Amino acid sequence: MAARRLIPLLDRVLVERVQAATRTAGGVLLPESALPKVNEGVVVAVGPGRRNKDGDLIPVSVKEGDKVLLPEYGGSLIKLDQKEMFLYRDDDLLGILKD
Repeated sequence: MAARRLIPLLDRVLVERVQAATRTAGGVLLPESALPKVNEGVVVAVGPGRRNKDGDLIPVSVKEGDKVLLPEYGGSLIKLDQKEMFLYRDDDLLGILKD
């Protein structure tokens, strides 16, 4: 089965959340209830941007592969090829994480 690719429209950004670590540095397995909520993700795809009142294109502020800081709530859950991804507007993203 060929992998489907979603191309977001307008200023939307498709993000795959980073999974929380299930082991400590010492190798202890953490139960699911003790895992911290992770609010960062990796940008998978971006739309072309939106247009202002004059019709000029305002590009999206992130690009594919960027690590971003996500809001605690929001985004639309989408399942693609057995993976859970979230669709956000560019304005909803809180920032870009640099290494």
